[in-house]
Amino acid sequence: MRTILSTILCFIISYGICMSAMSTEQLADSAYNKENYAEAIHLYQESLVKNGRSSDVYYNLGNAYYRSGNLAQAVLAYERALRVDPSNKDARINLDFVNSKLEDKPEDNNSFLTRAHHGVVTFMSANAWAWMAFIVFAMLCGAMAMYIFSSNVMIRKAGFFSGIILLALVIYFVIVASDASSRINNHDEAVVTAPSTLLNSVPRQPKQTEKVVPLHEGTKVEIIDSVSTPDDPVSPRWYNVRINGSNSAWLRGTDVERI
Repeated sequence: MRTILSTILCFIISYGICMSAMSTEQLADSAYNKENYAEAIHLYQESLVKNGRSSDVYYNLGNAYYRSGNLAQAVLAYERALRVDPSNKDARINLDFVNSKLEDKPEDNNSFLTRAHHGVVTFMSANAWAWMAFIVFAMLCGAMAMYIFSSNVMIRKAGFFSGIILLALVIYFVIVASDASSRINNHDEAVVTAPSTLLNSVPRQPKQTEKVVPLHEGTKVEIIDSVSTPDDPVSPRWYNVRINGSNSAWLRGTDVERI
């Protein structure tokens, strides 16, 4: 009997040591694999608090939210994963998949150039674009050397015109790197987390006679202004938002969460 108790005690101690040695993220992965998505969500969030932002952890958190049926929080987690690492292809694929299941699919009213620039900025991380600018700058120095030191007219022309193109690319890549860097800490975009909300022309609860536009969970909006309404029983803050470059409207601040 004493031997059995000793064996059980040793097992409990060993199990406790193993569990303490496991990281919070590993525990979250284990809970996810066991389809205990609520526990996985809690542990992934705890990992983010302890260890800081991580694209992979946000990606896993989005998967857990999707499996639990919370599409809005899944979109929010995938968006945050891409903020940290725009090259996270799995997060982008899953985000597109979840967006296809949302009730609202607003058209993008931004200009072609705006959409193209946004696509470039979100294609790679800020560090990657900075390295691209450095590489192109080195090529620019080579083109300048060709123009200055070569005695061959054709080579000088090639150096001159290629230098102009490379200079433009260097300037643009620096702008892209700057935009990508500022985007990481930019919280001007948000996701509707309430099941539904209403877009109104003024920052208050709309009257029955006023025309409003319904908006459903998971829709991404751009916050362009906000107003505090501490005496409003519905929401203490209202946001003036745009959706894909459309006209602005107001919605309750309690119905969205910033990315």
